[in-house]
Amino acid sequence: KVHSMENYLLIISHDVYSHQLNEIVESVDFCPVIQIFFPFSQQIYSTVFPGEHPNDCPRNVKKAEAVQMKCNNAEHPDKYGHYREAKYCQAKHHWIWKLQHVFEGIHVLKGFEGNVMLLEDDYYLSEDIIFTADMLKGLRDRECPECRMLVMGNYDKNQNYAVSGSKVERAYWISSKHNMGMIFNRSMWLDIRKCANEFCHFDDYNWDWTLQHLSMTCISNKVRLLVMKASRIFHIGECGMHTKSKNCDPLAKVQQAETKLKENHQYLFPNMVSLAGDSRFKLRDPKPNGGWGDIRDHQLCDQHFSMTANR
Repeated sequence: KVHSMENYLLIISHDVYSHQLNEIVESVDFCPVIQIFFPFSQQIYSTVFPGEHPNDCPRNVKKAEAVQMKCNNAEHPDKYGHYREAKYCQAKHHWIWKLQHVFEGIHVLKGFEGNVMLLEDDYYLSEDIIFTADMLKGLRDRECPECRMLVMGNYDKNQNYAVSGSKVERAYWISSKHNMGMIFNRSMWLDIRKCANEFCHFDDYNWDWTLQHLSMTCISNKVRLLVMKASRIFHIGECGMHTKSKNCDPLAKVQQAETKLKENHQYLFPNMVSLAGDSRFKLRDPKPNGGWGDIRDHQLCDQHFSMTANR
């Protein structure tokens, strides 16, 4: 349903190999597609690092006991005294690996200077998302050339398209508000890559909290952005890394999104977008959540940044 999708390349990054998923992807005929596969997944490394080794330290064991047990990485719990959980660490590894692979590891994209939009597998997109993104790029060029990022989605519970369908807010990147439908180019990627050591050694298993930390401490002038006030993306996932829901069927959320977009169809494809103002949210360097104290994770993360296109 997304207009103009045939003009864009869809890259799907898998952290699991599934024949059924491959068949679905291979059936896509509305745009060119490239599949990439995270080579350090728990599926592949099920009983060794970066998966869970039988001798890995239990999450809640005390350091003194862990040293006595001689379990893996006993000397390096996180800042809260906990040991790594592979299922959580994988998300940060996969996120930075796929960025590195898209910008540095796919030969046909070598030197690509255009924009990349990051999407998750549980997003529902409005049909005008590409159209609106193009208008947002024009607004950035005119009124916010210092903005490194565009963001197409937000988490506001009350989406008022009649009032805000074409309105844009200027802000600095905040992990809990601006991680849905991020658009940026190689320049932003190079800013992240320059901060590789900080990204890989900041004791937080969340890529987005880590990125906010980089924005506050490492990336010059922080990450400024433009975000649509009426979201062009809906999060339909009921279950995930941070969500504990018994209902994992996304169909109800899909129906809600479709109804919302149908009711507001007249406000999609705006004739223009305009800057409504600046965000008032206070910026702060996030307190690390931990879960990333294992030096093996640091070393593997460092390795992701060193990959380049080889074919």
